[in-house]
Amino acid sequence: MTIGTMIYTWLRGEEVGRDEFGNRYYRDKTGMRRARREKRWVVYEGDAEATKVPPDWHAWLHHLSAEPPPLGGLPTRKVWQKPHQPNLTGSPQAYRPPGHDYQGGKRAKATGDYEPWTPG
Repeated sequence: MTIGTMIYTWLRGEEVGRDEFGNRYYRDKTGMRRARREKRWVVYEGDAEATKVPPDWHAWLHHLSAEPPPLGGLPTRKVWQKPHQPNLTGSPQAYRPPGHDYQGGKRAKATGDYEPWTPG
């Protein structure tokens, strides 16, 4: 968090809630003065990474829902909804397919249906 965000949050922020990742969500406690809608923002726990925001809080931040999600989050459909995961690209936990250099660099032999393109 920058010093400007910290001061603005301290002076004008009203904490609305927290998510399971420790991120804190705020709205402008002075209301809708100059803007047409209230200002909403998030203070991240750890690195500022937008993919750490779960879908229910994302909807609130972008004014897709009027009220913040209830404590514990919105109900999920266990059959087809998976738990939210932040984007792990560039981290040691990122997905690396078989044959990737970090996975040993050896991939399975190509099957007989592969034909390389050769010009003319």
